[in-house]
Amino acid sequence: MDAAHIRNFSIIAHIDHGKTTLSDRLLHRTGTIATRDMSAQLLDSMDLERERGITIKAHPVTMLYKAKNGETYELNLIDTPGHVDFSYEVSRSLSACEGALLIVDAAQGVEAQTVANVHLAMKQELTIIPIINKIDLPHADVPLARQQLEDILAIPSETAIPASAKEGIGIEEILEAIVERIPPPKPTGCASMQALGFDSYFDTYKGVVTHVRVFNGELKAGMQVKLLHSGKNVEVKEVGSFNPKPYTRDRLEVGETGYFTANIKSAKEVKMGDTITDARNPSPTLPGFKEIHPMVFSGIYPINTADYEHLKANLGKLQLNDSAFVYQAERSVALGFGFRCGFLGLLHLEIVQERLRREYNMDIIATYPSVVYQITMTDGTKKQIDNPVFMPEPNFIIEIREPMVKAFVMCPNESIGDMMALLSEKRGNVDHTETLDSRRVMLTSRIPLNEILIDFHDRIKSMTRGYGSMDYEFDGDMASDMVKLDMLVNGEPMDAFSCIVHRTKAEGRGRVLAAKLKEVIPKQQYQVKIQAAIGGKIIASESISAMRKDVTAKCYGGDVSRKRKLLEKQKEGKKRMKSIGSVNIPQEAFIEVLKA
Repeated sequence: MDAAHIRNFSIIAHIDHGKTTLSDRLLHRTGTIATRDMSAQLLDSMDLERERGITIKAHPVTMLYKAKNGETYELNLIDTPGHVDFSYEVSRSLSACEGALLIVDAAQGVEAQTVANVHLAMKQELTIIPIINKIDLPHADVPLARQQLEDILAIPSETAIPASAKEGIGIEEILEAIVERIPPPKPTGCASMQALGFDSYFDTYKGVVTHVRVFNGELKAGMQVKLLHSGKNVEVKEVGSFNPKPYTRDRLEVGETGYFTANIKSAKEVKMGDTITDARNPSPTLPGFKEIHPMVFSGIYPINTADYEHLKANLGKLQLNDSAFVYQAERSVALGFGFRCGFLGLLHLEIVQERLRREYNMDIIATYPSVVYQITMTDGTKKQIDNPVFMPEPNFIIEIREPMVKAFVMCPNESIGDMMALLSEKRGNVDHTETLDSRRVMLTSRIPLNEILIDFHDRIKSMTRGYGSMDYEFDGDMASDMVKLDMLVNGEPMDAFSCIVHRTKAEGRGRVLAAKLKEVIPKQQYQVKIQAAIGGKIIASESISAMRKDVTAKCYGGDVSRKRKLLEKQKEGKKRMKSIGSVNIPQEAFIEVLKA
């Protein structure tokens, strides 16, 4: 199809504002999906996405729409995730588009993620079509949503289209607006073919399938193409598009999105954001997207050590489908061989673990999540560590810097006191507050990334009865009084339970871990001490009483000195056993503590 009849667009919004429902409606209205094949969350192919009601992967789909002017247009939609951890997926999708549908929930209004995604779209200079969704809800407030579009996002409210994806209201107007307002793709003017690889996945039969947007020339089967990042030349075996299932086509022309397969067997050869060009006459590189750096690290180990190689192969396949995920091999005294993995955030970590369990049937255990610390040593050298095991002794350290984030928390007016208390408990300081409308405020706070890793998002939701939302961005680092907390069992340090915490929080964390270990370590023949220590200083302690054998059971009366003699003998034995005995902690105990 000629470029004048092609429109490439994305759907951006906060979580649960109706992106996936709207994309289902568009597919149905354009006849891409027959009514009998329709199902809710059609583009969410993973079970996980359907269960949680969130989009994790961006999904491309090609639709043909006959407009009111009688012309037929090819609409290429990329449905994007809404959660902060997947903003990388959003930026990749936007780089393949000319326009974006911005959805705002009429009942909830503009939320933290809406603001972040609009900034991403504006940075790419996309045409934004605002849509006020869920107008059919009894507590929908359309005038307020229009006012927020102008006040918070500086988007003219008269351009907004009121709609209800669930009821099918306003779908026709949205399709017409896509055709009229979003500009057609323009060729870059290079001499040969240029395409941007914005995603990929692994197919057992076809190898690596790469999602592409053609910016110049045409891509067809039998062509020799070059992947500029790896410098590898490959022959294209098949090209096609999605509706939403992949189907083959003769060629992909300027402005079209789709996929291609070639004899690419390894995940390492395809780089997200890579330019694909003609091998005989290469074009220059297209502007891709920024390299993403993982913020949260955790160790992933197979529960059965024989599964190590199997886990390694599966992580490679997963990384291909999720390029923000990184991993490298490591070894732990307690857990054996495994991998140190980097994630964008905590939801990302949870999703990757769940995908390993479901899609690849792996039995895995993950260690406590941590962040990357910058350490300045006494000899002037600088170290980066993400694992407490590699933390140097305190007398060799001048300064430890921890990563900070700028958090934007939106909450109802009545929750502002609770929210400020939560932020100060997490060592954050509120820079300023902004009144968004009569009901909500936005707090901007600088807070250590380490503090928002575990339960921060859940607590915001529970404090605000689900009305609070949060977005964050990386904001440099800061010198902090961080210490390594060691857990000692019978005087032996256990690497798997070590963590890096702020000095003020070390005692509380030590007490919790010691109490948990007391529950899960089985009783021994002698008393076992469990201690939390910073360097040589013990800050929390618990003890497991000895398993007691009744040695006096064979005495039926007689002199008390006989009983005392037997008890003394037992006491001596236990003392000797304690001096040479070591506590074997079962793997189940490690798993229980790490879960807690």
